[in-house]
Parts: sequence; C-alpha cells; structure tokens
Amino acid sequence: MKCVGLMSGTSMDGIDVAIVDITGSAHAFHHHLLGFHHVPYRPSLRNAILTAAEHGTVTDLCHLNVLIGEMFAQATLTTIQQIGLTPSAINIIGSHGQTVCHLPKPVRVRGLPVIRSSLQLGEPAVIAERTGITTVANFRARDLAAGGEGAPLTPYVHALTFQSPQYSRLIVNLGGIANVTYLPAGGTQHDIQAFDVGPCNMLLDGLIARLTDNRHKMDRHGRIAQKGIVQKNLLAFLQPHPFFRKKPPKTTGREEFGDQYVTTVLRHIRRKNIRLEDLLATCCACIGHNIAMSRRWLDGSIDEVIVGGGGVHNQAMMEHLASSFQPTTVHTMDAVGTHSKAFEALAFAVFAYQTIHGVSTNLPRVTGARAPVVLGTIVPGNNASLKYSFTSS
Repeated sequence: MKCVGLMSGTSMDGIDVAIVDITGSAHAFHHHLLGFHHVPYRPSLRNAILTAAEHGTVTDLCHLNVLIGEMFAQATLTTIQQIGLTPSAINIIGSHGQTVCHLPKPVRVRGLPVIRSSLQLGEPAVIAERTGITTVANFRARDLAAGGEGAPLTPYVHALTFQSPQYSRLIVNLGGIANVTYLPAGGTQHDIQAFDVGPCNMLLDGLIARLTDNRHKMDRHGRIAQKGIVQKNLLAFLQPHPFFRKKPPKTTGREEFGDQYVTTVLRHIRRKNIRLEDLLATCCACIGHNIAMSRRWLDGSIDEVIVGGGGVHNQAMMEHLASSFQPTTVHTMDAVGTHSKAFEALAFAVFAYQTIHGVSTNLPRVTGARAPVVLGTIVPGNNASLKYSFTSS
C-alpha cells in the first residue's frame, strides 16, 4: 500500500507530509519513504493556532479545525503531485492533526468517571473529501480512553525501524517537545521504554520570537546559541522543574511549557541581565542535560544514541547532546539512513496502515494504557472499497 502520513508538531511551524510505500503483512512489513514535503504555516495562521492553544474560544477552534483540515488536504495533494503520483495511487492517509490541547492527567469532571483528554485539529472528513482518499485520524483518543496518556506513540515505529539484536539504542526526538525511546538489544515491544523529557524547540522558538518582537521565529542552525556562554545560575533555575523529575509514563506540551513558561523564563533573565545568545546557549545545555538524565529511568545501558526531529539542525543543541552522552556515540537519523525530519509523518502513515489491518500500535508500558488497542478513527474516501481487515491483534 502507498500511504500518506501527515504531522504538525508542538512547534506549530507547518505540515510535514510523508508518502510511504509499505509492503508485507501487518505484523512483518517494510516501509520505504517515497517522498517528503514540508509546508510552512502562514504567519497569520500560526499565530491564530498559537492563540487558540493558549486561550481560544469555541468558535476559534471550530473554524481552525476545518481550516487546518483544508491545509492538510492541500499539502497532501501537492506532495502527491510532486513525486509524480495521482491521488488514486494512494491507498490511505494517516493524519496526526495539530495538537492544541493535551491533558493526560486524570481528572474528575462533574462527578463523571476519571477522564483524560487531548485535542488535535484538522478535520479528517475534510481531508477525505478533498483528496478522495480514506483518512485515519484521532489516534490519541483510544489510548486515552484505555487509561493511557495518549503519547508518545512513535516508539512503536522507532522499534520497527531501529531495533537491533546487538546494540541497545536510545532514540531521541528533538521536536517542540523532546522525547526518548529506549530499545534494548534484542528486545521485544514489551521491553520498550519511552517518555517525554521536556521542552525543546518550542522553548527556543518561543524565547527568540518574544525577544525579537517576532522578527525571528527560530535560531536557524543554532548560530546564535553557538555564540553564547552557558550561564550556571540560569541552568540552576531551569533544571529543578518538577516535570523533569517525574517518573514515566509521562507526556507534556504547551499546557506546561508554553507561553506562560516562556514568560517565567524571561522574567528571570531580565532580572539577571542575560544576553540572548547566552540564554539560548543555556537552554540548549539544559535540553541536552535533561535528555541525558533520562538514563535514570532506563533498565539498561545505552550503546548508541540516534537523534531525529527538527532539532538535529541546531548545531549548538547537538553539541551539548553529544557532550552530555560522552563517550556514547550520537548519530542523526540521516546518518544511519533515515530521514530525520520526515520520521514522525512517516510514523502516522504506518499507524494508518496498521489501523486498517486491525493491529494495535499503542505500547501500554509507554503510555500507561490498560491494554493494547487499535488506534484511530476511519473516514472513508472515494476509495472506500479498501477492505478493512480487523483482527484481534
């Protein structure tokens, strides 16, 4: 099957589109990336999403849900055309959507049973209608309903791609939030450990946008951070955050490390008169340290570290990460033959494929769910003759 994976992460910078060829059975298959395209959000749309995530109205969310669905559909059609295919050649789309709220901590609301919730925008009915392709979306909801945190989900695909019989590997994603997946040598799905570590690009982007009055959206390639000096007092202020000490399973997002957290950090540096380059250098050091400290929760040693996500292009962050893991070797996904920026979008193509085949893809040890469950909601397209083969997997 030829599958499309769609993803926009917590950095909210745009849409990643991966077109993936998947061959084999649902339990033993291979995936091959046919094409990848990143479509940036227009600044006005990105600002609208950020505003909605922090304090949007129901009307804002309602409109954005459809608008983002339209954007995802257009990005899909553009990418299909770019690699020389037609929509009729695509069997299925897996869309993560755009997370605007993630509340995995259990709460009681109005006397009802304990609930967990997460909201991803990007209406799958719009995607299916515009492309004509059966679309699977809303992947996190079933795991949450089963008592899990709804994240992280990509460790399932990390294992398919990077599991080794000889080497124990730590897979690091440097996205808006940093997260890790531990794959012990020769292990099975039951041995995988994975969890969110804390803020990554989301923090860096938020700081530089605020301090430059939105003239800059990011520290491209970490050039500003590389000019800075790590400030020990600031590092001591950043590191004690309670989330960093929380035991897995754990996941986080803008609710904990969004605009309010950026404001807290800015108040501190203004009192200390810290330069922008020193601020970014210190945050990169903190991110590297926190990722390395994730070893405290792991059940074994690490032979290799493999890094993906947009942060692989931030040289300052990569240098701090390499230093924090010495003498363990740190590679990028690109260096070991996998497209690092495309990986998460690719993962949702795989999830859609498995949903259609009735295969569970959440990992209860990772998310905290009571049991493995089949993820996603299916919206049939014009190719609805695609046969869904649900099994007890």
